[in-house]
Order: sequence, then C-alpha cells, then structure tokens
Amino acid sequence: MNHPDLTTKAGRKAYKHELRMVAVRPRRVGLLLLGAGMILAALPLSGVHSLFGWSPRFLALGAVALATPFLVAAALLRGRYHKRRLGGEAPHLPR
Repeated sequence: MNHPDLTTKAGRKAYKHELRMVAVRPRRVGLLLLGAGMILAALPLSGVHSLFGWSPRFLALGAVALATPFLVAAALLRGRYHKRRLGGEAPHLPR
C-alpha cells in the first residue's frame, strides 16, 4: 500500500474516511457506555434515586470507568494505524 494522496481534496476526504473506519467497534462500545453513564447520572434530577438498589450516580461512575479503556484503545489503534500508513507499511484494518 502506498502513501495516501493528501495533496488533493478527494485524497484527503478518502483518507479521512479510511481513518474513520479504524477501530470502529471499541469506539462505538465506549461511546455507548459513556452515553449510558450520562443518562444514569441525570436520573436523580428526574426523581429516580435508586436503580436495582444502587445509586444511579454510582452506576454512572462505573459506566464511565468501563468506557474509558475502550475509548483509549480506539485512539491508540487509530494513531498506530495512521503512523504505519504514513510510514508506507501495509497495515491491517483493526475493527
């Protein structure tokens, strides 16, 4: 695989799309957990102070703590892919 063509608008658009497709699953799981954490954190504002015997804010903290490694892993995979791609290697596309 050769270097991406970043001199043209179409080449930059294609490379941006290519980078967007790297580490899709960990990014989606992380964002889903982060969204669930935000919803759980907002539940006490609507009057829900207990969920299965647990505080919603405590559950939100757990969801955010679980989301963090997924989002960090997605960022690292994308950075490693970008570095290898610009280096001229033929990286595999991590999902």
